[in-house]
Amino acid sequence: MNLTIVGTGYVGLVSGTCFSEMGNTVTCIDIDESKVENLKKGVIPIYEPNLEAMVLKNYAKGNLRFSTKLSDSLGKCDIVFIAVGTPMGEDGSADLQYVLSVAKQIGQEMQNPLIIVDKSTVPVGTADKVKNTITEELKKRNVDIPFHVVSNPEFLKEGAAIQDFMKPDRVVIGAEDEFAIKQMKALYSPFVHNRDRLIFMDVKSAEMTKYVANAMLATKISFMNEVANICELVGADVNQVRIGIGSDSRIGYSFIYPGSGYGGSCFPKDVKALNKMAEENGYSASLIAAVEEVNDRQKFVISDKIIKHFGDDLSGKSFALWGLSFKPGTDDMREAPAIYVIKELVKRGAKVIAYDPKAMEEAKHFYLKDVEGVSYVDSKYKTLKDADAMILLTEWKEFRSPDFDEIKTQLKNPIIFDGRNQYDEEILTDKGFTYFQIGKQ
Repeated sequence: MNLTIVGTGYVGLVSGTCFSEMGNTVTCIDIDESKVENLKKGVIPIYEPNLEAMVLKNYAKGNLRFSTKLSDSLGKCDIVFIAVGTPMGEDGSADLQYVLSVAKQIGQEMQNPLIIVDKSTVPVGTADKVKNTITEELKKRNVDIPFHVVSNPEFLKEGAAIQDFMKPDRVVIGAEDEFAIKQMKALYSPFVHNRDRLIFMDVKSAEMTKYVANAMLATKISFMNEVANICELVGADVNQVRIGIGSDSRIGYSFIYPGSGYGGSCFPKDVKALNKMAEENGYSASLIAAVEEVNDRQKFVISDKIIKHFGDDLSGKSFALWGLSFKPGTDDMREAPAIYVIKELVKRGAKVIAYDPKAMEEAKHFYLKDVEGVSYVDSKYKTLKDADAMILLTEWKEFRSPDFDEIKTQLKNPIIFDGRNQYDEEILTDKGFTYFQIGKQ
């Protein structure tokens, strides 16, 4: 098929690249000229395992193209995916200005029948707005070109997006026209060849599914972090509690690891948007609001432990920090716990020496660019020299089995604050460390 993907952010670039991998002809559109030129040169704007190689291969084959002009691809296009950003507004709602701007342009420039797919995470009712916007523009042109609007939310995990797209757990498609359903089924059939994982439903239910999925996962995280904080107060070990409840098949082990809170591009935004959606419809979503409240508090648990141990005045103290991204496998620092921990420490006079395998440029140029007292080094062990303690905030693989003897030798004090509960307390205690973790005294 001939596909157009509008937006070359995380969702758009991954989707377009994976579709091209299956032999489709894909044109990715973005209004950012420098971004498009860089993509043509093989410069990928995000880090995602295996994405760069797949982009370069399919661009070289001619399956994948990049342009700034939507009109370049609409003439021969079968399906248009809208994959632009839906940033969070000041009130917590999803901002649809970019989605509707693309819809307007499609209405102004389409010449042939089209299927328009909302790939961006959008509130319930957005497909209707897209449809109305396109219809209005066609009326202005005094033309009648048939089109169908479909919802196809993405369920990609950062750090595993290529695998998720190529071998999906499920593909949710909201469509109410038989032709659109057949076309979407044909498009996705190569991805679900061994097992039919296509789930068709009405458009509004598909729009809702994405928000509910992310809110459910965020709820599990906040619930376990709440339990961890209670465990710490009563003297229980949350790590043992986790094993005890996870063995129940109704609960399972996924997303019940205590930590420093969730971050990233999806969970924080989608939880807020779902809460706002409920509010706009006259419903008080108390549980969803509590999920966000617990997560906001959890970002400060590690910094609170540090301050409790060393005192409120951290002047002259330095801390080795391992991990800046909100999770391993990505350079994404949006709402990352590291941002909150670092700011709490440096405002009390501390110095932070940080290392992350992928996110340091993001920290330097965006998320921590105006924060004084932070420096960056090119290996985890270089952070340690004469530091008063080590802090772990992202569970990258290279942090999982470090040389603890080397850590102890380099640190001024053998102290570790573990924001992801990665290490074995007994091993560290035997080696003479003071070990602080989530959910245990």
